[in-house]
Amino acid sequence: MSEKIADLCRLISHGVYVVGVRNGEKTNAFTAAWVMQVSFDPVMLALSINPEHNSYRLLEAGCCCTVNVLGRDQMTMAEHFGRSGPDKMSGYVWQQEKTGAPVLSESLAYFDCELSHFTDAGDHRIAVLRVVDAAMLRSDPLMLYSQTGDMDGSSELYDE
Repeated sequence: MSEKIADLCRLISHGVYVVGVRNGEKTNAFTAAWVMQVSFDPVMLALSINPEHNSYRLLEAGCCCTVNVLGRDQMTMAEHFGRSGPDKMSGYVWQQEKTGAPVLSESLAYFDCELSHFTDAGDHRIAVLRVVDAAMLRSDPLMLYSQTGDMDGSSELYDE
């Protein structure tokens, strides 16, 4: 291959999202780029999540999450939620809608979702989500994953 797989995968067009998870009083959020619509009726999304992360355990136990769409001007936010650390939620405005999962008030839009099921996908798991509510909060340009460079350090994860 003349190009690195990591560089080529960035050519696959997709947005950047903050996924908010809740189990009881415990909440967390993480940056995700692997999100897509998988059904019209009912409206369902799929998202890829690392089962080693704390957010996976919260999603698995709480069975709900939000997918918050980031705008092109929200790179700092994408970087913040892309790192591990204590209390990533503070310093941001959150709201709750139907499922009670945290909605990032500064996002462009959100999808409030209930977990349908998981399926294995290599080193990640795919969470299939049923959308129970959604809303547009702002109408700014969307952030694309290709605009983030190697913000997530993923170039180190490919087995080339």
